[in-house]
Amino acid sequence: MEFTKSLVKGKLIKRYKRFFTDIKLGKEIVTAHCPNTGSMKGLLNEGNEVYLLPNNDPKRKLKFGLEIIKSRKNLVGVNTHMANKIVNHAIENNLIKELKNNDKIKPEVFFNRETRFDFLLEKKNKKSFVEVKNVTLFRDKETAEFPDAITTRGSKHLLTLIDAINKGYKGYLIFLVQIQNMKYFKIAKDIDEEYYENYKKAKKAGVNFLAYRCDISSKKIIIDKKLKILDE
Repeated sequence: MEFTKSLVKGKLIKRYKRFFTDIKLGKEIVTAHCPNTGSMKGLLNEGNEVYLLPNNDPKRKLKFGLEIIKSRKNLVGVNTHMANKIVNHAIENNLIKELKNNDKIKPEVFFNRETRFDFLLEKKNKKSFVEVKNVTLFRDKETAEFPDAITTRGSKHLLTLIDAINKGYKGYLIFLVQIQNMKYFKIAKDIDEEYYENYKKAKKAGVNFLAYRCDISSKKIIIDKKLKILDE
């Protein structure tokens, strides 16, 4: 996905009330919208380089949105709203080898009254539900991890994917690693052990887990490379 405008580079001062970040742009301090309600663990050190997307919408109070943080020499895409757009672009352009050549791609499809998945793919007589999880956590130089906080919603999605498989669908969960230079992915079971246990159940039930890293720059973020998933 290409950014609609050139990003503006600044320095992070702080994030607060989940949705706000104070950023130093030259000699000026601006408040930017933070499009990520997660913990953003390991990314919020004061002085980190950031990239903001400017907007001229008169209806929006904040004139900048936070898109990228540079942490420990790696660019990290933090806009969770971009994740599905990146994956949709990848599916449409056959960048995910496990999900190529679909007849139909339907976003945001309800499976039941409580749960909708990010995509429903149709190919000949096969139907596949696809759920996307945005990954921004890394605690060493090579391994991305999910989740960065306890996620009951994430566990619910795993159990519902199992239900979908039992009803004849194929199920995929894509861990979209918006972090440069990662080589591996793993579940952060020390952060959410219940999610890890449900991940194991889902894998045994036939859910397909994929981890794909993004190529990140101030101009675009696109899927770049499949990562090995480390199981313990």
